[in-house]
Amino acid sequence: MIHELLRKTIRGMVGGSGPPVAFLTPQGDRGLFGPESIAWKVHADFISMMIGGVSSLILQALHPQALAGVWDHSTFREDLQGRLGRTAFFIAATTYGPMEMANRSIERVNQIHTKITGFDEFGKPYSAKDPHLLAWVHLTETRSFMRSFEEYRKERISPQEKDQYFFEMKFLGERMGAVDLPGTYAGTEKAIEDYIPELYFGERARSIVQLLENFPGNLIARPMIKLMSRAGFLNLPDWVYPLIGKPAPSDLERFAIRKSIELIAIPVREALKDGVAAHSRRRIYG
Repeated sequence: MIHELLRKTIRGMVGGSGPPVAFLTPQGDRGLFGPESIAWKVHADFISMMIGGVSSLILQALHPQALAGVWDHSTFREDLQGRLGRTAFFIAATTYGPMEMANRSIERVNQIHTKITGFDEFGKPYSAKDPHLLAWVHLTETRSFMRSFEEYRKERISPQEKDQYFFEMKFLGERMGAVDLPGTYAGTEKAIEDYIPELYFGERARSIVQLLENFPGNLIARPMIKLMSRAGFLNLPDWVYPLIGKPAPSDLERFAIRKSIELIAIPVREALKDGVAAHSRRRIYG
């Protein structure tokens, strides 16, 4: 009973409609990465992926040109759940989906990007096909997902496995149009910091942060959403807090949030244990 309620609540959060049966076929299709990849391990955890998703959206909003594409060409501000649902499906399709599903998802997003052009809040032209902007989105997402996995999963992975994750994601990012992406954890952190002079926290970015602080959700989901949203803010690099006018989280707050996440993660992970990753394993192994 409780697990079915949790499943319905989580599907509502990301726009899902039912069990991921599309991932069961064709039999034996390993997709882009396969079950031995670190991407399969990291992307399987709903809790840490949601937390990482929040922090990556905050980081992406700090780049005026990356934000302008979303601001001008999406319903993100009015339909945050829809945006998250589309992003969640893209990650699922490219990580776990059969080859045709993965390739189709990549091609669809690349095609959409050809139509996203305009001017940012400073009047500077932008294009969603710009490799520099595509790299920013890629870097902030992969860093956020890995950092969240490290913090909120008790399952530990070695430094070599962490680097392997960024090497795997480099392949996907370059399929999306980014170039010269780092293939290590340290390289990703350094590449993100190289963007700091380009970042700006103005009214547009502030409105995105406020939206994420007041993430929409029904009465049942709201406490869990609020907690994961706060964890997303704690998942940011330390240099971000002065930029967005927020105090750096204390060690006590980090501890309290981590323990709270550990508590809610138990029933959530149990409810989702037969999710996309499990279905995809059945596709491969039968």
